[in-house]
Amino acid sequence: MKSGLQGIGRITSAARNSMRGIRDAWQHEAAFRQDIVLVIVLLALSVWLARTIIEWLLLVLPLFLLLIVELLNSAVENTVDRIGAERHMLSGRAKDMGSAAVLFCHIMIATSWLSMIWTRFYA
Repeated sequence: MKSGLQGIGRITSAARNSMRGIRDAWQHEAAFRQDIVLVIVLLALSVWLARTIIEWLLLVLPLFLLLIVELLNSAVENTVDRIGAERHMLSGRAKDMGSAAVLFCHIMIATSWLSMIWTRFYA
């Protein structure tokens, strides 16, 4: 049984791979770049809108979930594209499901932000 990297070497290698994944998503995925811009804008606004740390977390955590799901969606799309260029029902289904997951994240963000705005200014 091969043990591979252990300890700090494994952590360093994993961090390097993660940074490469983020860089590649930034370079090759327009949707990821758009989501990063959205997250930066909303992160700045969250400091102004939230009154407590709990409110801030309710605004910010869905933003990070969006980035996670967008990365996973891009991974699915890249894998499907790598397997073959021909149209196949299952390939389309996989890509559509990844896209739906991103849509649900956007709905979650809109719900949490609109709820917080409503509570702060209209309740």
